[in-house]
Amino acid sequence: MDGAGREAEEGEEPAAISARNILDSFTESREVAELIGNLREVFAELVTREMAVERFIGIMDKYQEQPHLLDHHLEGMMNSLLEIVWDSGSPPPLVHLAFKFLYIITKVRGYKRFLPLFPHEVRDLQPVLDMLAKQNPRDPETWETRYMLLLWLSMICLIPFDLARFDGNLVSLEGQARQPTMDRILDMAKCYLVVSDKARDAAAVLVSKFIVRPDVKQSRMADFLDWVLSMLSKSSSQTMEGTVIVNGMLQALAQLFKHGKREDCLPYAATVLECLDSCKLSESNQMVLRKLGMKLVQRLGLTFVKPKVAKWRYQRGCRSLAANLQAQGAAVQNQKREVVAAEADEDDEEYDIPAEIENVVEQLLVGLKDKDTIVRWSAAKGIGRITGRLPKELADDVIGSLLDCFSFQETDNAWHGGCLALAELGRRGLLLPSRIPDVVPVMLKALTYDEKRGACSVGSNVRDAACYVCWAFARAYEPAELIPFISHISSALVIAAVFDRDVNCRRAASAAFQENVGRQGTFPHGIDILTAADYFAVGNRVNCYLTISVYIAGFSEYTQPMIDHLVNMKINHWDSVIRELSTKALHNITPQAPEYMANVVLPRLLPLSVGSDLHTRHGAILACAEITHALCKLAQDNNRSVTYYFTEKSLEGLKQIHQELCSRQLYRGLGGELMRPAVCTLIEKLSLSKMPFRGDPIISGWQWLINDSLRHLTLVSSAARQHIKESAVSALAALCNEFYINERGEADPALQDELVTQYVSELQNSEEMIRCGFSRALGALPRFLLKGRLQQVLEGLKKVTIISPEDVSFAEARRDALIAIAKVCQTVGVKGDGSQQEFVCRDNVDQIYATLLTGVTDYTTDSRGDVGGWVREAAMTSLMEVTLLLVQNKAELINASICKQIMCWLAQQSAEKIDKFRAHAGSVFLTLLHFDHPPVPHIPHREELERIFPRWEKETLNWNAASEAFPRITQLLGLPAYQYHVLLGLSVSVGGLTETTLRYSAQSLFDHMKKIQSDPSALGSFCETLLKVFEDNLRNDRVSVPLLTMLDQMLANGCFDMFTEQENHPFPVKLFTLCKEEIKRSKDIRKLRSSIGVFCGLIQFQGDMREKVFFQLFLLLCHPFPIIRKTTASQVYEMLLTYSDVVDPAIMEQAMAILSDTNWEAELPVVRERRNCLCDLMKVPRPQLVAKSSA
Repeated sequence: MDGAGREAEEGEEPAAISARNILDSFTESREVAELIGNLREVFAELVTREMAVERFIGIMDKYQEQPHLLDHHLEGMMNSLLEIVWDSGSPPPLVHLAFKFLYIITKVRGYKRFLPLFPHEVRDLQPVLDMLAKQNPRDPETWETRYMLLLWLSMICLIPFDLARFDGNLVSLEGQARQPTMDRILDMAKCYLVVSDKARDAAAVLVSKFIVRPDVKQSRMADFLDWVLSMLSKSSSQTMEGTVIVNGMLQALAQLFKHGKREDCLPYAATVLECLDSCKLSESNQMVLRKLGMKLVQRLGLTFVKPKVAKWRYQRGCRSLAANLQAQGAAVQNQKREVVAAEADEDDEEYDIPAEIENVVEQLLVGLKDKDTIVRWSAAKGIGRITGRLPKELADDVIGSLLDCFSFQETDNAWHGGCLALAELGRRGLLLPSRIPDVVPVMLKALTYDEKRGACSVGSNVRDAACYVCWAFARAYEPAELIPFISHISSALVIAAVFDRDVNCRRAASAAFQENVGRQGTFPHGIDILTAADYFAVGNRVNCYLTISVYIAGFSEYTQPMIDHLVNMKINHWDSVIRELSTKALHNITPQAPEYMANVVLPRLLPLSVGSDLHTRHGAILACAEITHALCKLAQDNNRSVTYYFTEKSLEGLKQIHQELCSRQLYRGLGGELMRPAVCTLIEKLSLSKMPFRGDPIISGWQWLINDSLRHLTLVSSAARQHIKESAVSALAALCNEFYINERGEADPALQDELVTQYVSELQNSEEMIRCGFSRALGALPRFLLKGRLQQVLEGLKKVTIISPEDVSFAEARRDALIAIAKVCQTVGVKGDGSQQEFVCRDNVDQIYATLLTGVTDYTTDSRGDVGGWVREAAMTSLMEVTLLLVQNKAELINASICKQIMCWLAQQSAEKIDKFRAHAGSVFLTLLHFDHPPVPHIPHREELERIFPRWEKETLNWNAASEAFPRITQLLGLPAYQYHVLLGLSVSVGGLTETTLRYSAQSLFDHMKKIQSDPSALGSFCETLLKVFEDNLRNDRVSVPLLTMLDQMLANGCFDMFTEQENHPFPVKLFTLCKEEIKRSKDIRKLRSSIGVFCGLIQFQGDMREKVFFQLFLLLCHPFPIIRKTTASQVYEMLLTYSDVVDPAIMEQAMAILSDTNWEAELPVVRERRNCLCDLMKVPRPQLVAKSSA
């Protein structure tokens, strides 16, 4: 699309667009001059050459959108590069590099602008010809050189001298006849017209400039065209070689007929057209060939008709926007123009139109329906150009044929091509005002063209092109001509700008609307709408539907068309997101036209809500729900009855929806996945609207649907499951609040008993999804239904959170149960000495906290990964919600022990490896720490925490970024209450696999260790905690494997150097014992490899333990796994190099030789013998072979 559409095709992000087109000059001109000046120094080395090219491309690419900024510098750059080319001392690689730079400039600025700058004097002809003759046409490395030389030659060959003058004596010194210059150039062009690289395009340009020279035209044009046509007829577009040749020939012909004089080309046009027809390019699967075919056909058509501007065309008076705006107002009504002049009719009759024109126009009309956009675009331009030279009657016939493209039997391609052609005709003034009534209805249909194909639809390009038509018409016609159609066009453009599914179409419509407001000045409320729905504002679809649409619907001219469009075109859209947005938009627009909604729209929607088409039914049910809710809210706001806007028939229709769907079994299967949440939304909205259905049988029907939907969650697809669950739970909450409460604010005991007992019993269902659904349902129940049943509900939910062998993978059920517990607590409220059947109180608060704290320790993994993370996340959220609830109502119910547990667990989660969960834990931690209404009591080390995490940083601290989170959280290692849990979390991160997490967590830990090196008590306390973490998590691979990796790093970094001076220090001794215990009978390679590093690190500690460490390492040297033997040998070798004092220098060399020369992946008996030699050498007892031993 041109104009408005060009800018409409940009991406979704406004920020990206606003950063473009802001350059105001060629700021890198000096750097470019230096780059070019340094080419002689850099060309010899591949690296420096490539760096220079990359930098030059980087600079030039910035100006792709604003190439005109280069214009003042083009000549200077060209002259500098041509100096290198002309220099006889320049080696070929340097010349090729100079031409490569020239090509890069040409690519950005375009060759047409660049051509006239080439030197084109007589003296340049022979050197350029000779240079081109030396090139190898098949060399893939130097095609830029050939391309630029051909372009240069096409400029030089325009010199106004007969080429025969350059030949002189054609007999060379050797006595052989030299080829005339004319033939040399022609042969060069022919040679390059059949190559497969870019030089072919330049050869076509050369042909178009060269063949039309007077001297060449007389003697060579006919022969050249014969050669081209014979090549065309001989080549097949089915082969690769044939495609290349056909491409070159078509380019040459198209350029020739474009630049040649009509009288020179006319004698050959019919023959060329005949040959082109015989090629049957329209059947080719090559897009480029079809496009070139279109290009050539239109050029032939223009050759057949005289190059005259049609006098009958429509000409608008004021082309200036300022003059047009001054002419607005009452004068607009009287600006009808008489466009048909009598002399035009006479002039039309002066010549006959050749018969071939019919063939040409026919081919162009067929080209408008091509499957590729560039072919359709070329055909549209051809239609515009040729129609401009035809008599009025014939031109009208062309327009009539063009309008046939817009039938619903045609494909979207025909509609798109037709729109492009209409816009082209409008721009050229070839669509007379008499044709506007035929064209506008077609244009309006195209603005909403959307045809479903399988699971998606086609038509966004048609709508985009229709916006281009509107844009073109705004510029083409006087305001008076379009006044009868203004209301239709303005409404259609507003609707496209706000409600189109595709961002490029919304932006195109906004641009077209803007053009109309400026050029026509007759669009109602144009400036106001334009301000609200500008190019950037319409980039966000949700904002368009829910905000901008409401503002525009406030103007009465647009209200009804917008509503009608949503009801007729959008609530039945194939995309469910659009259907849902449309219904929300209808809700928001309802206050602008309540009577129309109640009396026209709702009666139209009710039959559709029980219709046969699934998408229409889904959209209509949601629309009924949203409109009903909006009408009831409006009635309540105006102190009217909720049924003020509804007839008895409408109320009955709303009730009938569920019964009708149920009786027709439309809740089953895939359709049911849409129907269930839609009707649940209807139930929710009707309940919120306080409809007078109390006691009606429909209530039990609705309750059945909610229960059934929750009970059958396992049968629906995983994609729809969450949506159905949330819809059903929301519907349940609204239904209970409205229809299950009596005048005294209590529930019917029988109904309460049935509902709560049934829901609690479903919590132990063997299906995970059913547990999820009913957990959330219990969480949504209102207070009056939970009264007297709180303990039963909490016990039921607690059972769901307990991990048992048969439901270990039910992480989603545990997550939903924890969410539900917090929701139940918030619903019933807090009363310190109240009954545990009615309130959160002293008797049940510890039990609630115990259940929630159990969730924080859930590290279940399955094939989906760390599913326990969902449970931990929900547990942290619920802990925060319950704690804040208690703090605000009865803070004394929170005891110091529980508060410490909560903060410690949150600190641990804040130090763990998964960014998402770490960020959530950090956010909850800071929320509790900084809560002020009133503050959370008993937080350990509050003052120190406030210093580490200042209040002003709460919003800015990015917990997702390891570089920000770990330096803060490791400071908690200095606080005794948090040390154990933070170290437990850190060990998983430092010993993890994610590079960034590992780097920043390890660095933060080492920084902390450096700080406490000089403080023996702090270091001792840290080591005790570290050993306790290890002891508590022995054989818990989730912690112990990364912990071993962390210990390896800590030992290697000298974190425990203070203990190396003391013999038999208890820390390394205990650590060795734990390590040995951890790997006992283990077959986990990662664990074993980590332990090797720890053992090697422990060798630095003095005392009896050193021999035990050697013994353990020598055991591993004969491990059954070859990779473990090899790793052990390698690490022991490195250990001996690092801690050379642990072995007697006399035997060091021999020990190192054994370790390095032995193939430790060999058979065990061979390896064992070498190992035993090592044991004897270092005076370590030989490990004894025991049956079933791992050594």
